[in-house]
This record gives sequence, structure tokens and C-alpha cells, in this order.
Amino acid sequence: MTKYSFPPLINSSSKILILGSLPGEESLKQVQYYAHPRNVFWKIMFTVFNETYSEDYSIKCELLLKNHIALWDMVHSGNRKGSLDSDIKNEIPNNIEGLLKEYQGISKILLNGKKAEAMYKRYFKQIPVNTITLPSTSPANARLNFEDKLNFWKEALSF
Repeated sequence: MTKYSFPPLINSSSKILILGSLPGEESLKQVQYYAHPRNVFWKIMFTVFNETYSEDYSIKCELLLKNHIALWDMVHSGNRKGSLDSDIKNEIPNNIEGLLKEYQGISKILLNGKKAEAMYKRYFKQIPVNTITLPSTSPANARLNFEDKLNFWKEALSF
């Protein structure tokens, strides 16, 4: 089954671009980035920026934009049964280079997990932007606890 990513969450003040792989089932259903209740992406963002957590998606998006963070996915479209990154097949990448040309203030790219890293290396290794791979915030990544993930992300999100 072919699945599609969302448009980028970005504005002209964005300095950091976070790239995931492809929205999972719950995210597609809710039309929201990182909508799975056990994905700790939003909890990490609110904690890093010392803000009170909110379930309101517009507040979540506002939090990123006011802190100069953009959000997108590596995959424009791809086939996947379920939500596991390892099941993504026949992917077509998003136009990351075009996005970076349009938003030239982006000076750092954070890759959310190993699948995003593998795709980035396959399609975009020539992009001359500081790139950091971080532990996936997905519940499928049970290797690290919340505090460990938080510490990696906190360090990478510093300007």
C-alpha cells in the first residue's frame, strides 16, 4: 500500500530541519507528525524547550516553529504495511535539496533514527549541511529509555 508524507512544517526562521522516515499508521490517520501515543518526539520537544506539554497539535507545531525548527520526512511516497521503518519499500525521497535552497537559514539537519540516516546517505550525502543522527523517538526503539533519548536530542538541538 502506497503511503505519502505530509508537507514540511517550516517557516523562514527555521534553522534546524528534523527529518523522519515516513509517517506511521496513527500519524496518517490523524494527519499529524508523530501521532502515535508512545512516540516520545513531542514529549522530548516540550521538555527540551521547557514548555508545558500539550496534546493540541497546533500548539505542538507552534512550539517547533517558534524555536526555529522545521519538520519533514525523507520519504515522499513509499510502500509499507504497518508502521515499521524496516518495511518501507520502493520509496521516492522528498526534495530535501529543493527545501534547503528555498530555506537557506537551515544550518543543521537532525535525522530521527537509523532508517532516516540510511535514506539520507543513499539520496542526499552530498548536501553540505551539518547532519546528526539521533535515536529514533519511535516506540519500536526500546533500546534507550526516555532520559537517554532526551539527552541526545537536547544536545543536538542546541544552536
